[in-house]
Amino acid sequence: MGSMPETTPSSGMLTSWNRLVRFIADEDGAEHIGEPVDANIDVGAALASGSKVQVRAFTGSSVLSSDVEPTSNTLSISQLLPPLSKSEVGTIRCIGLNYRKHAKEMGLTLPDHPTLFFKPSTCLGVPNAPLVIPHQATDGQADYEAELAIVIGKAAKNVSKDDAMNHVLGYMCSNDVTARVHQFNGAQWGFGKGFDGFAPIGPCLVSASSISNPGEIELKTVLNGETMQYSLADDMIFSIPEIVAYLSQGTTLEAGTVIMTGTPHGIGVSKVPKVFLKQGDDLRIVMNKGLGSLVTRVEYEATPESR
Repeated sequence: MGSMPETTPSSGMLTSWNRLVRFIADEDGAEHIGEPVDANIDVGAALASGSKVQVRAFTGSSVLSSDVEPTSNTLSISQLLPPLSKSEVGTIRCIGLNYRKHAKEMGLTLPDHPTLFFKPSTCLGVPNAPLVIPHQATDGQADYEAELAIVIGKAAKNVSKDDAMNHVLGYMCSNDVTARVHQFNGAQWGFGKGFDGFAPIGPCLVSASSISNPGEIELKTVLNGETMQYSLADDMIFSIPEIVAYLSQGTTLEAGTVIMTGTPHGIGVSKVPKVFLKQGDDLRIVMNKGLGSLVTRVEYEATPESR
């Protein structure tokens, strides 16, 4: 396994759309999916600034449906939702230590195989909504990790690297939020990375077929206006086809499976002095190629003693 190739045998599953959002509409208060009317708009940033975002509604209610089609109906976003629901996502797969510069900043050798851990579906977080840090982690340990997430569009089991992209529906911004003290208290990472809401995704699902080279995707974390992380996806140790092929060996990756593909260098725990998320922080995971800005405002949950 090596670096992300410039081209792949397939860039992803063919779709009738370039990017979709799931949302509650101003007009009827109902849930819809659709494609932003403005092909260039950063949906998350626009909503965060108070701008209205117009969406061409599609048939159906799930981005996983193969027969979704555009309608003539245009709606305004009242509330943005994650592109997929908790029931569609299931258990979230996460790849650890998958960027070369991140391995260097942590003083770790490059792995021979992908490192896998899991987040439960209760981690699923909402774009353009508060990122609530539970009172168990409001002691200055909550950290950000910008990650490119991929969505499996059709079941994959024992697929080859050459066939892997035929199972990839699209890409999203995601944040592998981590409570560092809890992460390192045990041998496994699941508890410190598994709190409710610790996997915000969105704002859009961008079709894999519309991005010929995912290595060109830029990942940024912007905290209170300051860029904390920046990298191209081509710094990945294991490419997207390699990850999908590896995780599918002996295991069915069902449609809707979300895979978070690792974070680049610049996480808060590696900085001097360390940087952790504070009450009121404006936290944005920003990517190009139409993925836009995953905007979350940090909120500390009150401790039981202060309630």
